[in-house]
Amino acid sequence: MSSAAQAYARTAQRTASPREIEAQALLKAARQLQDVVTSWDERGAIGLDAALMFNRKLWSIFVSDAMRDDNPQTLEIRQNIANIGVFVLSQSTALQMSPQVEPLNALIEINRNIAAGLSGRG
Repeated sequence: MSSAAQAYARTAQRTASPREIEAQALLKAARQLQDVVTSWDERGAIGLDAALMFNRKLWSIFVSDAMRDDNPQTLEIRQNIANIGVFVLSQSTALQMSPQVEPLNALIEINRNIAAGLSGRG
């Protein structure tokens, strides 16, 4: 086998499924939000805008994907994703206008729980 073919084979073995990629993105968003919560008393809301922006972009993708007619998920699952997404997006907007710690914890838990479900750990 050529070295290019071997490299391709190694990469193919390490490539994550779309569900795992989504789970990792949710965990990254949760970590960013958790970092803000952890350092809240020392630094205030430093990093909040960036963390909320990443989370909002991620959930915007999930919501728009759930609304696509060619989405293979059942209508019920798509509606649940959209409902959670609308909540996350509205909470994120509210937090940018009035930063608070407690609502961040809800966003962190949502991301972690959805990631666990996507990874088969929930």
